[in-house]
Amino acid sequence: MNKDTLQGNWKQLKGSVKEQWGKLTDDDIERVEGKYDNLVGTVQEKYGKSRENSEREVDSFLSRY
Repeated sequence: MNKDTLQGNWKQLKGSVKEQWGKLTDDDIERVEGKYDNLVGTVQEKYGKSRENSEREVDSFLSRY
């Protein structure tokens, strides 16, 4: 899976995203709306990571699907 297909598969991935990043609330998940930049930004904000590290984590997560 890549950035382009994230939004199309968002409903199926919500649970896995919440499992991967437990600090994300249901409201955070809803605000992401399957958009790559929103997910990276939310992970960055909640975990206090750099943008680059957050992108690497999200990319790694997406590569598993």
